[in-house]
Amino acid sequence: MPDHTRPPDKRITIYDVADAAAVSPSTVSRAFSRPSRVNSETAERIRQVAERLGYRTNPLARALTTARTHMIALVIADITNPVYAEIVRGAQEAVIGDEYTTVLIDAQESDRLERAAIERAMSTVDGIVLASSRMSDSAIRMFAKQRPVVVLNRAIADVPCLVTDNPRGVRRAAEHLGELGHDHITYVAGPEASWPNGIRWRSLLEAGMELEIKVRQIGPFSPTIEGGERAAEELCARPATAVLAFNDQMAIGLIRGLNRRGVNVPGDVSIVGFDNILAADLVTPGLTTVAAPFYAAGSAAARHLLTMIEGAPGHTGRPMVLPVRLVVRHSTSTRNLSPGRARPPWVRQRPATQPAAHLS
Repeated sequence: MPDHTRPPDKRITIYDVADAAAVSPSTVSRAFSRPSRVNSETAERIRQVAERLGYRTNPLARALTTARTHMIALVIADITNPVYAEIVRGAQEAVIGDEYTTVLIDAQESDRLERAAIERAMSTVDGIVLASSRMSDSAIRMFAKQRPVVVLNRAIADVPCLVTDNPRGVRRAAEHLGELGHDHITYVAGPEASWPNGIRWRSLLEAGMELEIKVRQIGPFSPTIEGGERAAEELCARPATAVLAFNDQMAIGLIRGLNRRGVNVPGDVSIVGFDNILAADLVTPGLTTVAAPFYAAGSAAARHLLTMIEGAPGHTGRPMVLPVRLVVRHSTSTRNLSPGRARPPWVRQRPATQPAAHLS
């Protein structure tokens, strides 16, 4: 039956819920903002009364009394990159039990857009998770002084960080290619502003010296399938038998671009990606790649952010490092060293006026 005791246009307030549940307004407030501080039976009764009356919390109004909005910002570099789907899912599921809402910000690979969006959101969120930020260290530290901040996929002094074990992943990829007989590896670089990009290249340099494998770098390219296709053109001008791409999207683009030019993967070129996105197992040939636990990363970052919001100190020493593993599929194979095949056949197709590629 409709409730005729109040005008139909009257907004239900926290005081109406308190009266109906026979508790104080402060208890109702805690039941929604900090349910762990309210008796479970009382909290459940308050929620049932609120639902019956049609009461809905207003995060911004609640923030006036609690200094909390129960919203966090999750900033990602590019919403079209499948990697971030797992990060977002992990973060959201980690905070939902604490009745937090996740505000998603897509920086579109732009440090300028990223910074502007965070500045606009700063007054309405309790904390920020930065996933693969393109901003400078100093800009991130500035925001960290204003709100709790956790950084993913990047190490910054004095700011809590979680990173995947890039050096280990690169080392396993280099070992795998070396075991297949490849003594030269070309790294196809991603964005210059990407922290993982720099770490992966330096890790490959170190692995190359230790494993006696020559390495070189081409790029940078956009970390997309289109970027990989553009890299294929340069790779054909500077041939290689083994490639480590910045990420899986670029590796998939490389496969497509090379196939269109008559280059066989893995017969002529072995390709390894990074991330292990869903498409890595769907592309032909299946992509050998370094798998990273992105769901776990998003979840761990969000949980740590909540502890900081509650007043726990952020750990600003060494970053938390999450393990990686090499997933071997069909985009890598033994280097063909049969007579006449010491170099890939597509090297011989290059015009005679073009200098031979120097791998170093």
